[in-house]
Amino acid sequence: MYFKDLGPQLSWTMVFLAEYIGPLLTYLLFYFRVPYIYSHRHAFTSSPYPVVLACVCHTFHYMKRLIETIFVHRFSHGTMPLRTIVKNCAYYWGFSAWLAYYINHPLYTPPYGELQVNYALVIFVMCELGNFSIHLTLNNLRGDSKGRRFPVPTKNPFTWLFFFVSCPNYTYEVGAWVSFSIMTQCLP
Repeated sequence: MYFKDLGPQLSWTMVFLAEYIGPLLTYLLFYFRVPYIYSHRHAFTSSPYPVVLACVCHTFHYMKRLIETIFVHRFSHGTMPLRTIVKNCAYYWGFSAWLAYYINHPLYTPPYGELQVNYALVIFVMCELGNFSIHLTLNNLRGDSKGRRFPVPTKNPFTWLFFFVSCPNYTYEVGAWVSFSIMTQCLP
């Protein structure tokens, strides 16, 4: 038997809080156009286009994830090495900055077709609700006993994806980000 020192460790709750607070704040830095991101003439200006919808959706997504981390998810006593957390945070924070840079850029033009944006917004909201419903369903699987149960669909129509896939929360997550990309016409 071999033991390896993985270095400093953090709890899973702290891991997810660190991963999700970064994209939330990073996006808002670009949205409010703080100096040194874009040219100085655009510092603290607002976009001539309504990019507030993208900001609201992005903020809602990460606020929901933070709230789920605190109130919904239950973690075992496991931990994660600090160096792995740094990699995870770099991924989340970096993609958020990449996305926010283009959507909030002074030269950004929103997609044409209000109907397309409205449909994408409806799909985004439905996917976020579905993701939340699945997380609640998975949370309720653990009762007072040590036994594990399999997730099954309930009366909630968002849980009916359990008929087709074992982890529909990821299906909803992908759907939310695809609809966000359609809504903003921004691939990152």
